Amino acid sequence: MQLLLLALLVGAAFGAFVSAVVVLALRARDRLRVATSLEIPDGVREVLHSMDDGAVVVDTSGTVLAASAQAGAFGMLEGEALRSDELRALARSARGGHLAATETMRLRRGAAPAEPRLVAARATRISERLTLLIFRDITERERVEEMRRDFVANTSHELKTPVGAVLLLAEAIESAADDPDQVRHFAVRLGAEANRLAGLTSRIMSLSRLQAADELNENRRVSVDEVVASAMDAHALQADSARVEVQRGGDRRLYVQGDMQVLSEAVGNLLANAIAYSPAGSSVGIGVRAVGDVVEIAVTDRGIGISEADQQRIFERFYRADQARSRRTGGTGLGLSIVKYAVQRHGGEVRLWSRPGRGSTFTIRLPLVEAPEDQSRPKKPTRKKKPVAAKAARTPVTAPAASGTDVPNGDTP
Repeated sequence: MQLLLLALLVGAAFGAFVSAVVVLALRARDRLRVATSLEIPDGVREVLHSMDDGAVVVDTSGTVLAASAQAGAFGMLEGEALRSDELRALARSARGGHLAATETMRLRRGAAPAEPRLVAARATRISERLTLLIFRDITERERVEEMRRDFVANTSHELKTPVGAVLLLAEAIESAADDPDQVRHFAVRLGAEANRLAGLTSRIMSLSRLQAADELNENRRVSVDEVVASAMDAHALQADSARVEVQRGGDRRLYVQGDMQVLSEAVGNLLANAIAYSPAGSSVGIGVRAVGDVVEIAVTDRGIGISEADQQRIFERFYRADQARSRRTGGTGLGLSIVKYAVQRHGGEVRLWSRPGRGSTFTIRLPLVEAPEDQSRPKKPTRKKKPVAAKAARTPVTAPAASGTDVPNGDTP
């Protein structure tokens, strides 16, 4: 009886041992199958397809098994191998024992001529053979940050010059208090530096508003005739002092959508530059024409022109092609930057043609909009009353006012 009981115990122990071995073997097989499987876990594809960032799941060979929509823009398609060696290395790093690996790199978006984009990439191991790669395009964020740093640095540098000059001239006036002629001389120079400082500050504020604001302060149909007339009136004194004639030609009664003040300042900046860089006795032209659904406002001068190297940087903040002339004329190097951002905010672009010694033409291109109803209707001809008698004929007759809205000023031939 005891032997039988002992045999039962031994058999039960052996059976339990065999069962444990079988269970462990099955679990090991499952773990091995999961580790070596290329099957995407449930829900991963759905998550990838809903992501705004680029994301892919790759195997050990770097083949894309699942991809988000944004990943396709970078040429990462399901069934194809990763093209980026940096992404491959990042995936290997995550599989090599690190739960997650991050790195900033540049990836080419689209075809080969496309500009490489700066991305922040992160790799996370899903299994032994699967790795999740997520990358976010931070190109614009870095560009804006770099622009901010450059803007602060350049602004600080540019403000130092007039501020220092004001301080030195104030000290000179104090030292020459007993000499009225010297005081007047330094006072004139002090006023010039103060005006330069005020102009620089005003332009910095204008550029900051254009870059920071989400929307224009005013958005309505604007007459191009009014924009050109306002710019010409604002710089008439400058043109007279420089003995430069400003001529206006081209189409009339065209309209664009936007902010009247911003557009007038943009055209005025081009006109001011054209006058400043034109020789005395020459002329500057402002031409307006409609080309399809676009309005072109071209400002042309016969000045010194701009070299090809300078044309690549002419719209940068504080950049001056002619440093000596800018110092004489009080230029800030912000005018063309304001033009560029102002036109971009209106959905347009600025084009430049220039040849050294032959002059330059800056062309603002803006979307054309329909004229308001009261402007698009043709004016009725004015009729004069016939004299009733000979005595009445000797009395001056005043014609009635024409119906409709008058054409804006600025009709300089």
